[in-house]
Amino acid sequence: MKIKFSIFFLLLSVCLFAQKPCDLAVNVTDSIGTLKETKPVVAYEKIFGGKTTLIFLSLVSANDIPVLKIQHITKSKEFETPKCFDKSSRIIFQLSNGKIYTFVYAEEPKCDELIYNETEKQNNRFAEASFLFLKDNFEDLKKFPISFMRIRFAGETIDYVIPKELDSETLIETYNPADFFIDNFNCIAN
Repeated sequence: MKIKFSIFFLLLSVCLFAQKPCDLAVNVTDSIGTLKETKPVVAYEKIFGGKTTLIFLSLVSANDIPVLKIQHITKSKEFETPKCFDKSSRIIFQLSNGKIYTFVYAEEPKCDELIYNETEKQNNRFAEASFLFLKDNFEDLKKFPISFMRIRFAGETIDYVIPKELDSETLIETYNPADFFIDNFNCIAN
């Protein structure tokens, strides 16, 4: 009986504490160094009044330096105000335990690109930006879900509530954006 109980406990602990397998979009090691990037995760989606807004997050590690990469996409038949990033741009995450993590913009100032879709008669705006981690202690990011995200663009700040589970209408896929760091941080740290 003790053996059956021990085996049951061992299997249960393996199932409970097993890490989700890493899903990397890029994993390259050469003479220059190592580059890893996780596949993008939809962190936010809003479809309202003929306008679609999507925010994708991914993590990048260039020679063990972690970077947060964001893609902000807006689709609308109306003209949309450009989203720009400059030296004052930040992304701020609040975790479920109340801790705040701030990421600073790491590139030259730039605005999103306007791409007109002739077929659908839509204005598509696309911005991609990289943000640096400010803290060296990432333990809370690995343990606690994200509850809130604030993006400080050049000239405006927008708040986003991050859901535990997101069923993307655009991509017809289910994501877990609240667990973004929990699921992905170890993939670029190893």
